[in-house]
Formats: sequence, C-alpha cells, structure tokens
Amino acid sequence: MLRALMYPESIAVIGASRTPGKVGYAIVSNLKEAGFAGPIVPVNPAADSVLDLKCYPDLKTYGKPIGMAVVAVPTQHVQAAVEASIDAGAKAIITITAGFKEVGAEGAQLEHALERLCTTRGVALLGPNCLGLINTDHAMNASFAKHTPRQGNISVISQSGALCTAILDWAESRHLGLAKLVSMGNKAQLAETDFLSALAVDEQTSVIVGYLESIASGDDFIRAAQQATSRKPVIVFKAGTTGAGVKAASSHTGSLAGADIAYGAAFARSGVIRAPTFESMFDYATAFSMQPLPKGKRVAIITNAGGPGIMAADAVEESGMVVEPLEYTASALREHLPAAASVGNPIDVLGDADPERYVMALNAAQDDPHVDAIVVILTPQAMTNPAEIARAVAAGNRGEKPILASFMGGADVMPGRAELVAASLPDYPSPERAVAALRAMVDYTNWLERPPRVITRFKVNRRRVQRIIQRHMRTRQFQVGEAQAKEILRAYDFDVPPGQLAMSVEEAVEVAERIGFPVAMKIASPEIVHKSDIGGVRLNLGSPNDVRDAYDLMMMRVRQREPNAQIEGVYVETMVGGGRETIVGMTRDPQFGPMLMFGLGGIFVEVMKDVTFHIAPITKDEALQMLSSTKSYELLRGVRGQASVDIGAIATAIQRISQLVTDFPEIKEMDINPFIVGRAGTDSIAADARITLEEPGASA
Repeated sequence: MLRALMYPESIAVIGASRTPGKVGYAIVSNLKEAGFAGPIVPVNPAADSVLDLKCYPDLKTYGKPIGMAVVAVPTQHVQAAVEASIDAGAKAIITITAGFKEVGAEGAQLEHALERLCTTRGVALLGPNCLGLINTDHAMNASFAKHTPRQGNISVISQSGALCTAILDWAESRHLGLAKLVSMGNKAQLAETDFLSALAVDEQTSVIVGYLESIASGDDFIRAAQQATSRKPVIVFKAGTTGAGVKAASSHTGSLAGADIAYGAAFARSGVIRAPTFESMFDYATAFSMQPLPKGKRVAIITNAGGPGIMAADAVEESGMVVEPLEYTASALREHLPAAASVGNPIDVLGDADPERYVMALNAAQDDPHVDAIVVILTPQAMTNPAEIARAVAAGNRGEKPILASFMGGADVMPGRAELVAASLPDYPSPERAVAALRAMVDYTNWLERPPRVITRFKVNRRRVQRIIQRHMRTRQFQVGEAQAKEILRAYDFDVPPGQLAMSVEEAVEVAERIGFPVAMKIASPEIVHKSDIGGVRLNLGSPNDVRDAYDLMMMRVRQREPNAQIEGVYVETMVGGGRETIVGMTRDPQFGPMLMFGLGGIFVEVMKDVTFHIAPITKDEALQMLSSTKSYELLRGVRGQASVDIGAIATAIQRISQLVTDFPEIKEMDINPFIVGRAGTDSIAADARITLEEPGASA
C-alpha cells in the first residue's frame, strides 16, 4: 500500500490551478520542478492547461489509469474527488484539503467516511489536512512546500505541515539532503506506525525524524518503533507536553503520571531518541546522518581557548560521558605543540593555532585507543582562519570516530561552518549542543548493544487474586481495601506484616495482643483512599489502652470528616520499623498500558516528585535502570556513612508488580507505599497498599 504512495507511476492533481499562490498551482509546479518522470495529470474543469501541461475537466476525460491522486479541492467536494480517483485506478491518495475533524463533529464524520471508503477499496490515504509528501529518490514533490530538498539520508514524518516547511528550510540552510518527507495531517488512515515500519526498511533512509503531537495506537507504536530503532536511529520531538496529563487519580502513582510521562516511558522502552526541543531534533539528526556511531562514551576535546574547553568538559561530565586524561595522546603531542599548550583533556592548541596544529591534535585523538569521540572547538581569534582550519579538520577526518565541531561566533566563523557542512562534519554554535548530540549517539549505541529482553515469570497464586478481583467487580467495589490488597500482594509473594481486619474496639485489641505490640491501626473504608489525611492512621500503639484510645479517636475524626463513608472497621497489623521507605506502583495509561513507578518515600515523592516510570512488562535490567535514573539513587546505595539497602529487592518488587498488572488488566492503579527496604539479605516489607480496579466502560 505504501509503495503506491511513495513510488506512484503517474500523479493526478485534482484541483490544479493556473494561479500562482494557489495550492493547486504549487503542487503541479513542485512536481514539474522536482523532475517527476511519470505523467502529471492536472484536473480542473475551468482550465485548458496548467504550467504547460494539458488540463482535464475530470479523470474520465483523461481516460487512462492513474497511480496516485493529490486532492486539493474544497472540503465538500473531496469525497467525490476521492471516489473518482479510485474509479480511475488510484492506489494512493493524498488529501491536502483541511476542514475535517480538526473543525468539529461534522468534519469528523466527513473524515471517517473518507477513511472508510479508502480502506474498503484498499487505497492508501494520506491526510487530510496535510502538506503532502516528498520522495527525493523518486524525484517527487507532491506537496505545496516552497522548497524541494536535495537528496539525502534523513526521512521526516510530521503531524504539522508548517513544521515540515520549517524542516525543509533548515535542511536547505544546512545544505543537508532528505530522503522522504511525510506530512501526516489528521492521520485518518495512515499514521506514524505505518511510516515507521516503511522507513525502517527503506534503503535511502539512514535516520528517521518525527514531529508528533499524538500517537494513534500505543502498542502498535512501540512495536513499530522497536523494529525501526533496531535498524536505524529514530529521533522524535513530542509536542503537547503540559496539561494533557492532568487527571483525577486515587493513587500517588496515578497523580504523578501524565500523558507526557507515558510518552517518555514509551520512547525509552522502544529505543526512540527524544529530542527535548525542536532545535535539538535538528542537532541530533545532523550528527546521526553525517557521523559514525561512537563505540563508547570517552570524549576528547580539542580547543583553541580555555573557557570553551571547560564548557565542553562540564557538558560531557554532566551528560554522563567521560573526559579521560589522555596519556597516550599527551605524549604524542608534547613533542609538537608549544610549551604553553595543554596536552591533557581538553587539548588546548592555543589561540594562535594554525590548521597544522589542529590536525596534529586531531590525529593524536584519533590514534588514542582511549578516545571514542572528538569535539573540535574554534573561537575566532585575530590570527585564526576558520575556513582553512575547517578544511584541514575535514581532510584529517578518517571516518572511524564521530567528530563534532563547534565553531563559536557569528560572521567571522561562517566561512568555516560552510566548509564543515560541505565536508559532512556537523557544526554547532555552542559546545553544549555538540555534546548533547554526541550523548544522543552514545545512548543509541547503548540501545543497540542492550542484552536481549528476558521477562522473569515468578511462581504466584493467580487463582487467589482472581477470586478477590472477581468478587470486587461483581459487587462494584472498585477500591480494594487494604486487607484484600495485601492478600493480593501475598499471592504474588510480597512480604506483608501480620495483620487482620477488626470490626470493633474489642476485636482490635484482641488482634493486637495476638500479633504482638507495637501495632499500626488504619481505617478500613472503600471511600477513604488517603487515610492519613483524615486521621485514619495511628502508628506505634504499644498497649491495649493505646489501641482503645486510638480506635475511639480515629472513629470520631473519620465520622466528622467523612460522615457518609462506609466504615468496614480498622486494619490492625504489626508495626514495621527501620529500613528505607520507598514507593512502587502502577497506573494504567489509556495509550500505552501499565506504567510502573518507583521513587523514595516521604519528601522525595511528595515534594520533589523524584520518581521514574517504565512500561510493563519489565526485565530485571530495566528495573535496575529505573532505580539508577532517580536523583535519590545514591541514598539507596549509601552515602555519608549511611548503610546501603537491598537494591535487588526493589527491582524484584517492581518485576512482581509488572507481572501482577500484566496478568490482571482489571487493575487500574496501585501503590505499595511505603515499601520498606533494609540491608541486603533482610526482608523488604509492603507496609501499606492500595489498589483501584477499572470500572467497566469507564475508559470508553
């Protein structure tokens, strides 16, 4: 289907125009100027010719089969134009026209009818409300963009036509070629997953760049993206990162998650490189398209000024890469560089450096087995010739290690930048941007070298959990009480403190005496989720009198603050002490499914929001990566005399939650908070738990 869209043998332009400035004129003009080799068939009943091409009143008059139609007529005529195109043999249709679902319900109905027609007839539909499509390998510019790019190895998919034009202008200014550019528009039929799958196997495409505002199908996207990233880098700039994720949520995990976090987790899972800005998307694409991948994260910095070298070194270290002392390189350079030059790392060739000095440093860095990538910095000194140095650096590039340049400044370094672009050496206005692009390359190398994903399946009691969930669903009790939540955790082999639900003060005392003091006591009610907020939690109760007093006070406060809540009693359990409080949980995203969460308890989750998410199912390595990606990870490992905790136990807990929520899609949200972790070899305890089930039809 996509072959017919990317490589049509003939193209009809429905709505072709003789008037410059009209969309129908621009499309015909672009097809001609790009050098499209097949027949171009303008269709307009009011014109005899368009741009010296014979124009037809309709496709029946043309009388020959067409491969693809580009439709640029008013919204009310689109359906008829598409039907006529299909009747004329078109296997692909690009609908440029706007006025569909983006304008409301009536437009959405028109768009649905259009999609249904094309899908039923086996025709590929791009759009509506799009810029069009460019394929430089086929000399085809079926769009109304201003520029036709030169041929290159970057392919672009975008939901925004305006962003496509910005990308084309950027590529032109950088003398960078494109392979394919696809404006998806409203994605009535074809969406990002279709184009990711196609571009993954496209021989002309080495780098895939995407601008996305939404994803049509989360599961399909992850599958398509994983297939693509296993072959070539996929760089995505995702817009719409605020506000959309705000929702009512009963658990900490649910309230901390949001749409943007879900997208980030999906990208991490599938190996997609996420560009934080539109600018960085270009930066990354340039580096990937021009340079080989680094074999590691050790970076050599060559500079003619101390300050920019320090800036680059800071950026490298802050990004997690390494500025190693270059003993091998230093010994080779001491013989040739001036005594004042620094031969460590950064290599400072001094402000009066000529091309020969730069090449000397570059050769030494390329020879050094402890260097994986090189950043070359130039600032415009009075004695500096940026163009000559750029040519020398380009000539000295062996193509074995990635070399990224930062020629800092404005007009004075422009000749040098032009030489770098001509030699396929990426150049950035600041060292930080060069280092960020290099970090993206290192991350992609790590992704390609990752071990196979092995999901551990633990031996559990699924039947016990199934009974509990079915009972709650049958009685429409979608908040699972703590006692039952802990039964679910026990079934999945979590350590849970001994405890029992008590229906009266006497029963609470009896339970406390049986399990042993001190105890914790918590209100049990399906309507009360955040128990501590209303005085529904009492800790360290050390005697029967403590239990009686706490019970009476708790009941009084709860009835005052939640007078309509159904009270089932209190949950009395053994008090757990010591260890580090963490929180592990899950919230089910409507697009990407169960998102696992980890963070430290207390201020780290409540105030600092220092949490991390990953999409289930999860491997042990991925669970460990979740832990190490938090700012508070060092506290788990032990700092300033504090003991480390059993990090492996937390990773196992996350894996068990992953299995639980994968086994039971009825679970909408859950928290174990706190999950108390001690030193390695000690028990890790699920001290409190809450589970929310999905109401049937609630997500529809």
